[in-house]
Amino acid sequence: MSHPTTWDHPEPLAVSSAPVPHYGTGSLADLLPTLAAGMDVPDMARAIPELAPADRNCVFLIDGLGWEQLRDHPDEAPFMSSLMSSSRGGTGRPITTGYPATTATSLASVGTGLPPGAHGLPGYTVRNPATGELMNQLRWQPWTDPRAWQPYPTVFQLADRAGVHTAQVSSPTFENTPLTKIALSGGTFRGKLTGEDRMDLAAEQLAAGDRSLVYTYYAEVDGKGHRFGVDSDAWRGQLMYVDRLVQRLAEQLPPRAALYVTADHGMIDIPFDEQHRIDFDEDWELRAGVALLGGEGRARHVYAVPGAEADVLTCWREVLGEQFWVASREEAIAAGWFGPTVDERVYARIGDVVAAARDDVLIVASEREPRESAMVGNHGSMTPAEQLVPLLQVRS
Repeated sequence: MSHPTTWDHPEPLAVSSAPVPHYGTGSLADLLPTLAAGMDVPDMARAIPELAPADRNCVFLIDGLGWEQLRDHPDEAPFMSSLMSSSRGGTGRPITTGYPATTATSLASVGTGLPPGAHGLPGYTVRNPATGELMNQLRWQPWTDPRAWQPYPTVFQLADRAGVHTAQVSSPTFENTPLTKIALSGGTFRGKLTGEDRMDLAAEQLAAGDRSLVYTYYAEVDGKGHRFGVDSDAWRGQLMYVDRLVQRLAEQLPPRAALYVTADHGMIDIPFDEQHRIDFDEDWELRAGVALLGGEGRARHVYAVPGAEADVLTCWREVLGEQFWVASREEAIAAGWFGPTVDERVYARIGDVVAAARDDVLIVASEREPRESAMVGNHGSMTPAEQLVPLLQVRS
């Protein structure tokens, strides 16, 4: 694929112009600590001050349902749309996910109450410094010791120790996965296959303690978005279904309870043409000096051959800098992309070069990542369509 020559490009996007997630004041990592603090769990802080305390709290995370997608489909989601003014404690505003806006990173942020630079899941795939291999943090391949990879306790574990009744209600498939163990464990895991059964059981678990913290999850909005796009009939059908699930749960809340409906990321559809999908596997400029390509299409971690880091950064900035925020590892960390600080064990997991899409464009890898390269709906970067998620509220 040919690219315009360097002198045809405007100045590359400034790293400082990227809209950094609202760590510490309004991100997914701040949600459970805020709720736990309201239930007097020690060492938890009310980082989202708009949320009033409740004795019983339930978080329903809908995979892939961004704020903008919900806003744009009121007919398919009448119940959730009626709650949008309740978002973020009645301010009518969304919260942010964290960077990158992807499931493994976001679920770890939710469950640990920590930003990616601390919990250490800073992307879909990242380099394991101990082996030099790419580690898929969603599928946990190749196998890596979960507790060494993410050593911090979850908020559920801390709440359980403090006497709060805690439970996770999700698909039985997820009960023993490494991601669940390091991000969402603590208290009791209850597996149910159907969405309706999950809602009913979540309500039962919420009522089971004087103080309760319950998490439940639904995946298929994201699944249909990836496969068919976020404005497809299949995606709209899933949105209609999950809207009914939210209403079903809301109507069963026990006394002194609060339900929060949120998501791990939004999504954007990317056309299938060379203008919007740059194929790394066919682009010699982007491949030059690169040892490993990590992350995903809109949020890439690029690991250079030793000694080629500066050249790779220069090339990626010249080729992509009009459409992507392209930063060195140090620049991305200093800008706060992964949170206020990055733990030492996490530092080398981050790419030598980090590229986050601003425009409607992907860096695919058709040979290395055929499944991911075929997706219609995508996410990962810091644009509002990907970063902003609802925090809808129902209180009893």
